[in-house]
Amino acid sequence: MSTETPSGKTEPDSAQPDWETVQASPEFQALRSRLRRFVFPVAAAFLTWYLAYVLLASYAPAFMAIPVVGAINIGLILGLLQFVSTFAITTWYVRWADKRFDPHAKAIREEIEGGTL
Repeated sequence: MSTETPSGKTEPDSAQPDWETVQASPEFQALRSRLRRFVFPVAAAFLTWYLAYVLLASYAPAFMAIPVVGAINIGLILGLLQFVSTFAITTWYVRWADKRFDPHAKAIREEIEGGTL
């Protein structure tokens, strides 16, 4: 990799981080663990919820067709709740990342840029 100097010439980067060392660092491992502890269970829960909706639509059409109010039935409500849950999970993740993930990622990035990691 190279960088361009003010004169327009390119010079090779002399201070490339050792990415294997960064990845093996305890700080990075903790950050990755923190992300996985949030993402994997939430993704599994959402996929289970989605699969349940698909299975109900396929194998329990009579249940999904039960009217709730006028032409609105259980299937329609559960389908709309899929969108609601997607937006809720996204909002939850953004708030969680802002509070618990991004500060640690920023600290690691600063250590890498400062050459201490």
